[in-house]
Amino acid sequence: MEKLPTHMGDGPGGSFQPRWVQPRRCKCKLWRRLLVASCLVIGLYVLTRPLSLGCVWPAHVPSSVANHMPVEYHPRQLKDCPTASTENVPKRIPLEAHIMSKCPDAQECLQDLILPAMEQISDKVDFRLSFIADATQDSSEIECKHGPAECIGDMLMLCAANLPFPPTADESLLPLAYPRTPIIRSLGFSNCLINEFERIPEREFVHQCAMEHGIDFDALNRCASQQSDDPNGGPHGQPPLSGLALLREDALRGQKLGVKISCTVRLDDAVWCVRDNGEWKDCVQDGQGAKPLVLADEVKRLWDGRN
Repeated sequence: MEKLPTHMGDGPGGSFQPRWVQPRRCKCKLWRRLLVASCLVIGLYVLTRPLSLGCVWPAHVPSSVANHMPVEYHPRQLKDCPTASTENVPKRIPLEAHIMSKCPDAQECLQDLILPAMEQISDKVDFRLSFIADATQDSSEIECKHGPAECIGDMLMLCAANLPFPPTADESLLPLAYPRTPIIRSLGFSNCLINEFERIPEREFVHQCAMEHGIDFDALNRCASQQSDDPNGGPHGQPPLSGLALLREDALRGQKLGVKISCTVRLDDAVWCVRDNGEWKDCVQDGQGAKPLVLADEVKRLWDGRN
């Protein structure tokens, strides 16, 4: 009796395998073709796409710091990372007050003109509080009109404005360009001292003003006590800060600008108004420049013209 076919075929070594486990040649050829085609597509994509290195800032190097690093010190991946564009950075208007820390005119100037105006324009100005003193390139001595205590007051205010923010335990690790004390803090601290300038430089009084305005008192004390008269006295031209060096720089700069009276207010590098012997003098706009609103309006006008 003839048996029904069992659909067995020759297997390896003469063995038999059911047909359902035998390779299906037609389907294998189709898969191979698809695989080859996929590889070709992927290869073409890799070869034709633009070559670019990943722009990833290392965790220990913030982009704000890396932008100020010399190229030779950048990790490889930083060289191809775009730095912050300066095209859209607002152009702040220079505003400067030249004062002496123990001068009554400086107190009135800050409290009657600068502070009220700054409440309206602090985001539009590059404000600087500068100090008037006598200094020469030939001597390390600095003389202040109201005595050595005033020199200390000047240094304290300069130190407060130039301390790193937020405070750091090791100033030698700071980059060349580092964030400084926000103006709202340093100006508040200076006003606190000037408000009772007779008490400058009482330690308890200075400490109180520093605490009120979030200034690191220990760092402030180190800066004001620094004996170095070299503005680049720190390692590689970096901090620790020297109040003495900062005051010398301010004094020489003021002399170069011809500023001698406390308080002299300069806007956009030109004299705006002068407070001298309890009176406003040489103020622009027929004396109206002594009014905070007039100063604020002029800053806004300049700002709108440049931004």
